[in-house]
Amino acid sequence: MLIGYVRVSTADQSVDLQRDALSAAGVAPDRIYEDVCSGKSTTRPGLDRALDVARDGDAIVTWKLDRLGRSLPHVVGLVGDLQRRGVGLKVLSGDVDTTTATGRLVFGIFATLAEFERDLIHERTMAGLAAARARGRSGGRPRVMTRQKLKAAMALMADRDNTARDVAAQLGVSLSTLYAYVDAKGHPRERATELLGQRAAKPAASLAV
Repeated sequence: MLIGYVRVSTADQSVDLQRDALSAAGVAPDRIYEDVCSGKSTTRPGLDRALDVARDGDAIVTWKLDRLGRSLPHVVGLVGDLQRRGVGLKVLSGDVDTTTATGRLVFGIFATLAEFERDLIHERTMAGLAAARARGRSGGRPRVMTRQKLKAAMALMADRDNTARDVAAQLGVSLSTLYAYVDAKGHPRERATELLGQRAAKPAASLAV
């Protein structure tokens, strides 16, 4: 069974062109799912529904590759999940068809490029941090820890149900910034005395958030 997916960025744009192309490719109208959102959006109920109804032997059909994913690595990961389920991908504009041997070869090249892109980003990030440390900074951007955030961080980190990554996200600081001020148990580090003074000696659980 062919399952179609179309996406437009705004409600002012029409899906007719994409729907017509999918219909011409043999996708039934009631098997076409839609989203109205930007390409960077992580919330796509239409795509979620299309993926949910797809079964072994089916194929997802879309007009262009950029309709499907937020980035090349995201698309590669999505297609990898589909392939493990026995579901193919057909892209009408670009002649991508993972239900064929040639199509799988083409997408294998995409996967290699996506891995290359991730490696380049990682390499640039590490080089930037190294350059920042050489200039006397411990990170690539200014710290944003405040006294109020620090008190909250100490209390949240003292609760073992919270992960450091979640605490950092909740407070709007980087993970490295969080650990620069508190340890894994919520105890203040030396840097914290600049913000808390004598209060740094108090146990995290006794601090008001």
